[in-house]
Amino acid sequence: MTNEEYPLTEGNKKKDLETASKIELIKNLIFGENIQAYDSEFELLKKDILSKKKALEDLIEAVRTDLRMSIDDVSTDINIRITELEDKLDTRFEDLEENQLDKNELGDLLIQLGEKIQKK
Repeated sequence: MTNEEYPLTEGNKKKDLETASKIELIKNLIFGENIQAYDSEFELLKKDILSKKKALEDLIEAVRTDLRMSIDDVSTDINIRITELEDKLDTRFEDLEENQLDKNELGDLLIQLGEKIQKK
């Protein structure tokens, strides 16, 4: 229908509202119980989804916290091991330096050995 066939007047607006209201009443009579059942099921599903979402968010936060703690533990362990390795290397270098024969000392020992050989 065009506006010329069905002009918008106050009377026509009232008829439209009455018609819509009657249609809504008929729809409620026919489908009312089903719609209410669907609405209640949707509400239950919505509540269930929201509670599961909350549980997942809590689980994610717990896992995030555990991961941070594990990373901190591994970092601390690695730092301890690196420090131990550095200490061992320092000790070994010191041992090598102590056990290394000084060239001057070796020269003096060889001279002494040579002199002993000449005397005999």
